Amino acid sequence: MQLNLKGKVGVITGPAKGMGAAISRAFAMEGARLALIGRDTAAIEPVAGDVRAAGTEAIVIPCDLTDPTQCDAAAAKTKAAFGRIDFLVNVAGGSGPVGKTGVETTPEEFDDIVTLNMNGCFHTMRSVLPSMMEQRYGKIVNVGGTFGMRGRAGRMAYSASKWGLRGITKSFALEVGAHNINVNCVAPGMVDGPRFRDKVCADMAKKLGITLEEAMERHAADYALKRVTLDEDVANACLFLASDVSRQITGVDLPVDGGWAML
Repeated sequence: MQLNLKGKVGVITGPAKGMGAAISRAFAMEGARLALIGRDTAAIEPVAGDVRAAGTEAIVIPCDLTDPTQCDAAAAKTKAAFGRIDFLVNVAGGSGPVGKTGVETTPEEFDDIVTLNMNGCFHTMRSVLPSMMEQRYGKIVNVGGTFGMRGRAGRMAYSASKWGLRGITKSFALEVGAHNINVNCVAPGMVDGPRFRDKVCADMAKKLGITLEEAMERHAADYALKRVTLDEDVANACLFLASDVSRQITGVDLPVDGGWAML
């Protein structure tokens, strides 16, 4: 199957590490030209180097996603550099408080994660959509989470932010579909990496008095496929939804979770 992403121009948020880095490299291998945006440009530069080493183009743009003015500027810089914007992948986000009930969660903690996970995506979508609407073509992929599909005790604030992102995604999909723009959401389950091991598994291990490895095994046991998602699994889903292979798919939530959200 040919994804035909070679030469396409995309904006990727949160590209410095983990899923964001894997997604950026996956698009580079398909020949897409990328604007990598985020606050820590020094951390993004090595990923940009990987993109260029793959034989395509990359620019790094400083941007605080919670500031709509900076998001507008990042979109303008991308268009000035490449002439157009074909796709946006919103990866940047946070996990919020882990292991806290809703009662224990502070208003500040709640506001912080909702602002990052919802407002950040909203701002970047508003910034790139006028250009996409003008050219009558565009793909937007928001990276959500399965806790925004089933909820999760001890992760109320994070779940709320990802439920909200689903609503933003579906509403935008309805509004811009007539302009030949697809807007979808990829919902990873637990993704193996430092955040999963050092925060989520560590919290479970502490509460249950078990080892970190045992905590990881307990998480995997919840999934139909009995394995935890990898960064590359999420990257492949983003490639699919950003390509014309998925031309007739919009407004959907695509769980990449080994079979947890559907159980």
